[in-house]
Amino acid sequence: MMWKIDQFNYSRRPSDTIQIGKLLLGGNQPVRVQSMANTDTNDVENSVAQCLRIVEAGGEMVRFTTQGVREAESIGKIHEALRDKGCEVPLVADIHFNANAADVAATNVEKVRINPGNYVGSIKIGDTSDYTAEEFELEYQKIRARFIPFLNICKANNTAIRIGVNHGSLSERMMNKYGDTSLGMVESCMEFLKICNEENFSNVVISMKTSNTVMMVHTVRLLVDRMEKEGLHFPLHLGVTEAGDGEDGRIKSAVGIGGLLADGIGDTIRVSLSEEPEAEIPVGRLLVSYVAGRGKQQPIVATEHVLHSRFEYSRRKTHAVGNIGGDNVPVVIAPAKGDFVTVPDYILSEGKVVSANGDQYSIYSPETIEELKKDTADIKFLKLTFGDLTPKVIGLITEKRDIVILLQTQHTNGVGEQRAFFHTLLNAACTVPVVLCRNYTEETLQYLQIKSAADLGVLFIDGFGDGILLENTGAISVEAVNSVAFGILQASRVRVTKTEFISCPGCGRTMFKLQHVIARVKAQTSHLKGLKIGIMGCVVNGPGEMADADYGYVGAGRGKVSLYKKKECLERNIPEDDAVNKLVELIKVNGDWHD
Repeated sequence: MMWKIDQFNYSRRPSDTIQIGKLLLGGNQPVRVQSMANTDTNDVENSVAQCLRIVEAGGEMVRFTTQGVREAESIGKIHEALRDKGCEVPLVADIHFNANAADVAATNVEKVRINPGNYVGSIKIGDTSDYTAEEFELEYQKIRARFIPFLNICKANNTAIRIGVNHGSLSERMMNKYGDTSLGMVESCMEFLKICNEENFSNVVISMKTSNTVMMVHTVRLLVDRMEKEGLHFPLHLGVTEAGDGEDGRIKSAVGIGGLLADGIGDTIRVSLSEEPEAEIPVGRLLVSYVAGRGKQQPIVATEHVLHSRFEYSRRKTHAVGNIGGDNVPVVIAPAKGDFVTVPDYILSEGKVVSANGDQYSIYSPETIEELKKDTADIKFLKLTFGDLTPKVIGLITEKRDIVILLQTQHTNGVGEQRAFFHTLLNAACTVPVVLCRNYTEETLQYLQIKSAADLGVLFIDGFGDGILLENTGAISVEAVNSVAFGILQASRVRVTKTEFISCPGCGRTMFKLQHVIARVKAQTSHLKGLKIGIMGCVVNGPGEMADADYGYVGAGRGKVSLYKKKECLERNIPEDDAVNKLVELIKVNGDWHD
C-alpha cells in the first residue's frame, strides 16, 4: 500500500535501509544527525581534528568539500588518519562540477554526494535558448553515459551516494523545461534515480534543498509523493541551505526540517549554521528527539479537507476581525509587557488582550460563551482546543463575525491536533481567524527556538494561522519570547519584520572568515527591514543558492569578493577590506537603503 502523510497522526515514512560504512540509515534506524567540515580538505591535520570534534558532539556522518581530484585524494588521507585513531565515522565527499573527483572519492570514503544540476556540463554551452525534445534527450544520454561508470565504481567499493538537488543550481536544461520550480527539482532527481534503478544500484540517499523553507517543504513532499507512486522508498536527507547563524539559523532550520519530520519524512538531517560545524549537532539532535516523541500519542480523529494541497502554499481564507485575518499579515500577541525591539500587535495583560493603542478585549472559553454573546466589543477572543469544536461551537464561530480563536493544544502531537482543528473548519466552510497558541516551560532559549519553530512553522507553511501567541513559564525574558515569535513568522515567509541574511555554513571552499564577515555585514545592514542579503563563501553554490536574495556578497577568490543584485554580478573581485562598504554603496545606489 502506498504511504501517505497522515495530517493528524505521526507515522514515519517507511524507507529502505542502506549501509554507509558501518552505519545503517533509513528503515527502522533512528534519524541520523550529520555535519560538514569547514576546513581546507587538503589540510589533513586540521580536518581530522575538526571531524573528531563533530563526532564528539554526536555527529554520525561528516562531509568534506571535494572540489577536485587532489581533494578526493586528501579525503582518503583524512579517512585513513581517523581510522588510525579508532574513529569509524562515515565520511562523505561533496562533489560539484567535477565528475572525475567523484570517481576518485568513491574509492576513498563511504559516501559521495553529487549534484544533478552540475554533474556534467550542458550540451548547449553559452546557449540559453529552449531545448528541443531531441536536445533534452541527448543531454540525458550524456548524463547517463558519465553517471554509470561512477555507479560501477561505487558498486565495487560498497560506496553509497547522495543525489543532492539544490534549488539554486538546477541545470539550464531543467530550468528551460520546468522553470525555477519544485517540479524541476523533482524531475532532476527522478532522472538520476531512473539510472540507478536501471543499473540495480540502491545504496542511495536523496536530498532536495533550498534556503526557502516553504519551497523546501513542498518540494520534498512532492518528491515523496512521486516516489511512492513509482514504488520507490529511498531514504531522505533533510536540510535548509544557508539558514544563517544564531537565532535566525536555528528557527529557520527547525521550521523547514521540523516541518518534514512532523510529516514523518526524513532519515538523516543536517542543520546548516554559519557557525563552527560542531555547533550544528546539538541543534539537530534536539530537533530529532523532540519530533520523535510525537509517535507516543493518542489517535486524533478528523477528516482531511479534500481541496487542501500539501504541495503548494495557499493561505486559508478567513474574514478580518480588526487587523486579524483576511488579507492582514499574521499578528503577534506577546505574553506580557516588555521593552521590545519589534513591537507586538497585542499583549496579554491581566487576563485581557490589549492592542497597540490600548484597547482591551476579553478572553472567553467554552464555559463562558453566554457571556461572550453579550459582549459588545468589536473583537472577542475565544480560547478553544480541537476537542471543544462541537457542532454548536462551530455554528457560533461561523455565524458571529467578531470572534478570534486562540487555538490551544496540550496534545503530544500538537501539530496534528491543530491541523485537525483547521481541517474541521475548512470542511465546515468556517472562515473565523485563528491565532496559534503554544505554552512552553523552557529554561534554555535554544530549546524554545527549536521546539516552537518545529511546532508552529509547518502550520504557517500549510497556510494555517492568522497570528501567533507564544508563552513560556521558564527563565526566558518576554522580549526573547517575542523575538522568537516574529522569527517563526519570518522563517515561514508569512511576515517580514527584519533583514533576512541567507548565509552559508562555510566549507573548505570558503574564501574568507565567514563568521567575521557575517558580523560585519549585519552590523551595517540589520536595520533594513524586509531586505534579503546573501553572504556566500564561494562561487560554487553562491550565486545560485542566494538567488532569492536582493543582494549578494560572494567570495570570488582569496581576499576577493564579488557583489550581486539578484542574480546579476555588479562588482567583481573587490578587495575584502572594502567589500562591506561597497555593498552598502550598492544598496544605496539602488534605492533600498533607509536610516
